[in-house]
Amino acid sequence: MKFFIDTANLQHIREAQDLGILDGVTTNPSLMAKEGITGHDNILKHYQAICEIADGDVSAEVISTDFEGMVREGEALAALHENIVVKIPMIKDGIKALKHFSSKGIKTNCTLIFNAGQALMAAKAGATYVSPFIGRLDDISFDGMDLIAQIVHIYQNYGIKTQVLAASVRNNLHIVKCAEAGADVITAPLSAITGLLKHPLTDIGLAQFLADHAKGNS
Repeated sequence: MKFFIDTANLQHIREAQDLGILDGVTTNPSLMAKEGITGHDNILKHYQAICEIADGDVSAEVISTDFEGMVREGEALAALHENIVVKIPMIKDGIKALKHFSSKGIKTNCTLIFNAGQALMAAKAGATYVSPFIGRLDDISFDGMDLIAQIVHIYQNYGIKTQVLAASVRNNLHIVKCAEAGADVITAPLSAITGLLKHPLTDIGLAQFLADHAKGNS
């Protein structure tokens, strides 16, 4: 399973990259705004800065909701760097845009997926990734993990190559559950990724090893 970090914070991206486990980055307008990145030119420069840090795919989201606007924005984003993946919303014109970019060999990520039918449509249109939002489904008392498993099952039935990118991942348990369900990729904040490193028995065991070592050398 690939690990993407879901942020526009360059320091967090560097930390994840330095761990040696980072496969890519996802961003969205909300994450950009959170970092104070506003204005078209500044956003494009920020995407370029992210691509200079991270080795893998970097999802960059369009803000247009019409076909022509998405194509115009997406082609400009894809021209920034070879690692850019154009992030397209799950709407009717978005499906048309996914098909357009697929025919041009431009990688895409279909975002705001909340059911298996949407994931199937995006795959039919040639999406490189689909992003089911598991945390937001949990918020309305629907088990987001069931959706991951359902999409994975459908894709396996037909040998679909579109990758299931679990998004709105909020904690380290979500990451483990996504791995169990067969997600190809998870994207999560740095805190959820580093949360996988932690266990109280690891801390206790290390403290004991160090204490015993100190006694033996005193």
